[in-house]
Amino acid sequence: MPLSNLNNAHLTQAQVTAAQDALTALENALSMLTVTLTASERSTYGSVNEQNKLLINKVWDYRQNSPNLSSPDLDWAEFENDYKSRNVMESLQNRIDALLERIKNSKILYDYDNYQSALDDYAYTTYKAGSQAPGYETKMNEMKQFFNRSGKGKEKPAPETDSPTA
Repeated sequence: MPLSNLNNAHLTQAQVTAAQDALTALENALSMLTVTLTASERSTYGSVNEQNKLLINKVWDYRQNSPNLSSPDLDWAEFENDYKSRNVMESLQNRIDALLERIKNSKILYDYDNYQSALDDYAYTTYKAGSQAPGYETKMNEMKQFFNRSGKGKEKPAPETDSPTA
């Protein structure tokens, strides 16, 4: 028998409400960030790789410690605002990504547990239908559609879960 109940940690309704309220508060706090980039724009503007980030950090460091060596043609106040905002966004993104990974992992285990329970219920239903118990044959016939009858083996269909993305 396969393992079941891999994730027995369930949020209370108060915790669900608190999480939903926190997300709403976060959405409201960040509502002024309305920029939506196209795939092409993401490709164009998203080209600041780790090496380029090191360059940005070095320029910022020189600006902080030796401002006399900075280009007079740049709007350094805007550079500073962009730099600070970039760091805030990166920190928020890292925290949200970590939360998202935890949520995805929990959901995968809940999906797996539900799927195993559904298979157990189907097996029970087919057993009861075989003994002519009332209602079970109808239930079994409605559930049969979810199983592949190709005759290539007796593999159980895999549960469909969202595949993690980077």
